[in-house]
Amino acid sequence: MGIASRTARKYEFSGGARILTQCFLGALLVCAGYFSVSVPCLAQENLRVEQSSAPATSEENSPKVARQDPQSTAPPKPETQPKKKKKLAGRGAFVVAPLPISSPAIGSGIVPVLGYIFPFSTKDKVSPPSTIGAAGLITDNGSRGFAIGGQFFLKENTYEITTGFVHGNVDYNIYGTGIASNLKLPLVQTGEAYFGEFLRRIGWKFFVGPRFITGRSFITVVPNSGSSVPIPPEVGLHSNLTSLGARLTRDTRPNHFYPLSGTFFTFTSDFFSQGLGSKYSYQSYKTEFSKFWSLSPRQVLAYDADFCATSGAPPFYGNCIYGTNNQLRGYIAGKYFTRETASTQLEYRLVLPKRFGLVVFGGLGGTIPGGSQPLQQVQSGKFLPSGGGGLRFALSQKYHVNLRADIAQGRDGHTFGMGVGEAF
Repeated sequence: MGIASRTARKYEFSGGARILTQCFLGALLVCAGYFSVSVPCLAQENLRVEQSSAPATSEENSPKVARQDPQSTAPPKPETQPKKKKKLAGRGAFVVAPLPISSPAIGSGIVPVLGYIFPFSTKDKVSPPSTIGAAGLITDNGSRGFAIGGQFFLKENTYEITTGFVHGNVDYNIYGTGIASNLKLPLVQTGEAYFGEFLRRIGWKFFVGPRFITGRSFITVVPNSGSSVPIPPEVGLHSNLTSLGARLTRDTRPNHFYPLSGTFFTFTSDFFSQGLGSKYSYQSYKTEFSKFWSLSPRQVLAYDADFCATSGAPPFYGNCIYGTNNQLRGYIAGKYFTRETASTQLEYRLVLPKRFGLVVFGGLGGTIPGGSQPLQQVQSGKFLPSGGGGLRFALSQKYHVNLRADIAQGRDGHTFGMGVGEAF
């Protein structure tokens, strides 16, 4: 791929408030939208718990009858054993994944991930389980970062609250185009971002509500990057980004972590404004649609389509950029970005014995030229094919949360990535 040790994939963690938040929620809370299991799946889990506790109830009642008999000497131990079994069922499930990293795209290091999936209220049998978690980034080139956040479903799936915070410093490259496609500008960006979203169900499984993003960052050329002129540490781009937006979503998947059927649709709009304290005024729009077919108890066919558009005068990292999430695997962030992007992909998923799984995928995408900024104008329309495969390992059998490892071939080379949860 012709990539140095400092590349654009690190851009996923600190490429601006919008990108930072999406990457965290996408990796840790799985799904779009930022980072859940729905009614049928949860109902099945509750049914199994109730069935397992039913014998306990009869056993608990039998000692009570025995105690009424003077000749009965039934010990209390059998009465406590069913209670222990009920506790062993657990309220939720932990997901722990210390993801190793060793590739030219991001260097060598580790991304530790810790999550907890649980029902927000044990009396609520309708809402999907909520998720809280944390993730980190440590690589041998000095990149460091961490993220914390959560997604909560309340009041019998009436409300959905998502929040997250990201802080770190990351290196990445901005690549040239055309005859300068092999040239790159190594940058280092430090900053932090906060994201919040509140959705309410309005009927027909549609949710709608406001969202808020705020963050700050400092970007400068990487020291000792080959330039003969020393770069003072104070020279760089300081920027603040603040936006108000809205999100509309509809989700009929029976399991958010590993869907066997159903559909998922989401549309988000973010309005960054100087009136809110943002350095740049621009608008960002994103939409995604996914559909899932169950071919057999162990086979699933998944389809996903994404579209991104920006308007106004965004910073270069506020454009639509391939490689910042899984909308099209096989591409490095910073290589292809413009005002509008579109992509579609199809994935075959197979569950294997011993918690393992296998996937094969292929996709098509493209950049749509346009815009008034120089970086938008130099990007010509590109046809971007993608294909590859990967392995899965179930970190949580209760919710079917997988550890993902994919290798993908793109237009210019291949990429390898790991994460928690499916790509879409």
